[in-house]
Amino acid sequence: MHHIALSVFVAVFLSACAAVGPDYQRPGIVTPENWRVDYPEAASVANIGWWTQFGDSALDALIETALRENRDIQAAAARVDQFIGALQTTRSQFYPQIGYNANASRNRRTEHGPAPLPPGTDPYYSLYRGSLGASWQIDLFGRIRRQSEAAQAQVFVSEQGRRGVILSVVTSVAASYIELRALDRQLAIVRASAANYADTLGIFELRYQYGVVSQVELAQAQSQYQLALSTIPAIEQQIVAQENLISILLGKNPESIPRGKTIDELIAPEVPPDLPSTLLERRPDIVQAEQNLVAANANVGVARSFYYPTITLTGLLGSASLAFGNF
Repeated sequence: MHHIALSVFVAVFLSACAAVGPDYQRPGIVTPENWRVDYPEAASVANIGWWTQFGDSALDALIETALRENRDIQAAAARVDQFIGALQTTRSQFYPQIGYNANASRNRRTEHGPAPLPPGTDPYYSLYRGSLGASWQIDLFGRIRRQSEAAQAQVFVSEQGRRGVILSVVTSVAASYIELRALDRQLAIVRASAANYADTLGIFELRYQYGVVSQVELAQAQSQYQLALSTIPAIEQQIVAQENLISILLGKNPESIPRGKTIDELIAPEVPPDLPSTLLERRPDIVQAEQNLVAANANVGVARSFYYPTITLTGLLGSASLAFGNF
């Protein structure tokens, strides 16, 4: 009978050494074999700071400020630290948990009761207590391992979320800056047009003064000049709104944005005509979705582990004394 019980226990123990729940397996993806652009070339383009290819030091400084001061990036970095802390807390369950407790109290014995105090006995006394405890949960069925796997995946999710925020902020700053320089160019064109219309209006006024043109033609020249002037405040308002948008991306109060090269002087980054589909695996949103799947798969094992018993070894060592010197 003892041999049968021992065999059953050994069988259960050996079967429980593996974590319960399914192991994550990445779904198979069929991709073309040949590409016009090889992977190293495409990867080199994806790894560099692509905004530096514009050749504008002012844009580089703005993006550097955004990476350092943007509130969304700081919040994303804090979330990474949060999940790293959660991972460390989960992994700490692999080791014994040690705790302690100590207290001191001043007490008074009752003078009236079943056992009255002898005359002259001090009813007040001090009591000192201290204890040291330890517990260790044996991870037979892999619950802690699955929890650690899920926590690790959540760290990857938060890190990819931070990467996604960084890419979004950098892209927004670069696009907003280019739009700002385009508005500056548009404002310069409108002001130049208004100056030309002013010169034309001056000519028409002289011609009207000497009777060469009619009042209708003079009124048309005045109308074109006033129309050109009326577009200037609208573009200036758009420039201020664009500067406010960039200031928000930089994590600052609305202020004037320093300029560098004009829109005509900016160098467009070179992009290969075709990219391998394997680069999709580096997209933060795709990696984030896969790691969420990894965490969900690990949580299946955590849920299944609750069908099995939990074995915990505990120990407690304590002492109590009426005198601190004898504690």
